[in-house]
Amino acid sequence: MTLAPGTAVVLRGAADVLPVAALPHLRGAAHVFGVDEPPPAPGPLVELARAEPVVLVAVSAAVTAAAALVAAGAPVIGLPVGAGLLDAVAVMDRLRSPGGCPWDAEQDHETLRQYLVEETFELLEAIEDGDRAAMREELGDVLLQVLFHARVAAEHGSDAFTVDDVAAELVAKLVGRHPHVFAGGDSAVRDSSTQQVRWEELKQQEKQRESSVDGVALGQPAVALAAKLAQRTKRAGFPVDLLPEGDDSGATLFAVAALAKLAGEDPETELRAVARTFAGNVRAAETAARLEGITTLDTEDWRRFWPANVEV
Repeated sequence: MTLAPGTAVVLRGAADVLPVAALPHLRGAAHVFGVDEPPPAPGPLVELARAEPVVLVAVSAAVTAAAALVAAGAPVIGLPVGAGLLDAVAVMDRLRSPGGCPWDAEQDHETLRQYLVEETFELLEAIEDGDRAAMREELGDVLLQVLFHARVAAEHGSDAFTVDDVAAELVAKLVGRHPHVFAGGDSAVRDSSTQQVRWEELKQQEKQRESSVDGVALGQPAVALAAKLAQRTKRAGFPVDLLPEGDDSGATLFAVAALAKLAGEDPETELRAVARTFAGNVRAAETAARLEGITTLDTEDWRRFWPANVEV
């Protein structure tokens, strides 16, 4: 037996926002549960929904009552993509507001800096591992840092801005730097390579930069920094023979990173991959040694247990 027409499960956000598409169902329902009135047990709820239109408002379709209606054929009406961001903003506001979390209330831009760096590298590791579940979690942690900083900024006494200001500036930037998409075309953009060049040209015009290396974050890891400087200066017509030279390790490392970037590689990613493989081999050798009762390895032990020399 089918459910009465108009029966549906409506998902609401943490900020009690309901999807617009749910309005016809809410207006035509004989019973609305989950707002002021809790739903009956799953069995009676389904029987009632077979006789009269029922709308259940829930935070998730996995809730027992909602799952029962969905299993019986009720459609799920959720918020549009991106609406979850409103929930995230609402939760951050609650944590930061009076009566929220004391630790969150004490933080400022400076105290949060370390977490932004840590979460970014944890996301990078998840991407390198191809761990989709970890990527989803770490993206959320990076998003938390954006929301946290924006909430702190909203409380500034003389130069406050909100998460909406942050989003609006991002939208303006993306639209302004993609005239080939949003402004009816751009003859300077023919493919991804020319788009990169055009992006830098538009950025320099917007920010009125005087140097091709203005805006390069000098605090980033050294290999990535060398690669970025080489990329930027190449676009400005800088000749390769003027790259730093010398016998010291710094000049050598800079040259290797710069030339790798100019060859189309990402030296930071390449070096991280080698480093992670090395760390894995170290652990494998130590594990193999422990299986033979060796806990302190000398030079010969390292050579004997190194993965390339271990019999499989």
